[in-house]
Amino acid sequence: MTRRRLWTNAKVVTGRAGVEAEPLEISTVDGRIAAVGAALSRVGSEVVDCGGRLITPGFVDCHTHLVHGGDRAREFEMRLEGASYEEIARTGGGIASTVRATRGLDMEALTTSALPRLDALLAEGTSTIEIKSGYGLDIETELTMLRAARTLASRRPVRIVTTWLAAHAMPADFQGSKSDYVRDVAVAGLERAHAEGLVDGVDAFCETIAFSPDEIRPLFERARELGIRVKLHAEQLTHSGGTQLAAEYDALSVDHFEYGTAADAAAMKAAGTTAVLLPGAFYMLRETQLPPLAELRQAGVPIALATDCNPGTSPLTSLLLTMNMAATLFRMTVSECFEGVTQHAASALGLHGETGLIAPGYSADFAIWNTESVAQLVNRLGLNPLHTRIFKGETCNE
Repeated sequence: MTRRRLWTNAKVVTGRAGVEAEPLEISTVDGRIAAVGAALSRVGSEVVDCGGRLITPGFVDCHTHLVHGGDRAREFEMRLEGASYEEIARTGGGIASTVRATRGLDMEALTTSALPRLDALLAEGTSTIEIKSGYGLDIETELTMLRAARTLASRRPVRIVTTWLAAHAMPADFQGSKSDYVRDVAVAGLERAHAEGLVDGVDAFCETIAFSPDEIRPLFERARELGIRVKLHAEQLTHSGGTQLAAEYDALSVDHFEYGTAADAAAMKAAGTTAVLLPGAFYMLRETQLPPLAELRQAGVPIALATDCNPGTSPLTSLLLTMNMAATLFRMTVSECFEGVTQHAASALGLHGETGLIAPGYSADFAIWNTESVAQLVNRLGLNPLHTRIFKGETCNE
């Protein structure tokens, strides 16, 4: 039976014109947006009075490590005491410590442990979340992580996008070179994940403490053969050259990008690649190298924001706080922050045309706020003004 709803008495930020709110109505039919206008027909529709509230597209968190085991609060203490990210990683901490904890959990335990983090994001109007593997570093655990991510979508009304990140770090127990690991675990496991329908994208960590562009290339080549889009952690701690590799493979996104250059930005623009900035990690690691915002703007590269939710370097489960951090730390404008968690974040996941805007044909994913402007969403700290989350046209009450 067709479900028609008309959302009225609202100030709507469609996303097509920045952060300007207009007195518009939204017609939804079977979970998709049928029309947006000033005076739409009520015939055959259930009318929902929004009480004059603000409506925006549902948020998109396009970079998370939401599924994992364990906790790394002790490493937070170590950083406060002066240890660097690299020093912690080289002494068995960092990703390696989460790997040990994650390998000790089965799929149900991983799913259950991720639910509170997922719920926190949903409670702030998020409709779509990317979840990476990368804390197993063996094929079976990596597959289990993605199965848990898929399971989360059956436990909550949310769109989950999964990413294969086996090339995240070298496991301590692997006997062989980094190239051997990419071939025997990252590539071989990707083939299994693809066959099982578990993977929407492929990622890797290109950094001196992880993998070089040449070591990552065979993984990206196999992803291209399988028809899977790639993305890349790059230029976070040093200038690794990963952005040029990502652009060569028409990557959906390059993430972190603190040490990116004007040449990198130009390559991203030519490839249609989105820059995903992660202010939570910048903040937690107390970094001082700001991402090259001027170069990205000059090149016209779309800029997305994400929580980078992970147990060590960004234990962040708030896109509202992410926007505020981007504004205060990176000097991004309100409009850039808003677009960064809506339309540009959707593009970073290959979901342009599906979510991230309030427009005909899009999924009816939006958030209704007890506020008057998007600027108030970015400005406020510690207050969640969400009234209602709408996912595929249905009201969600987390």
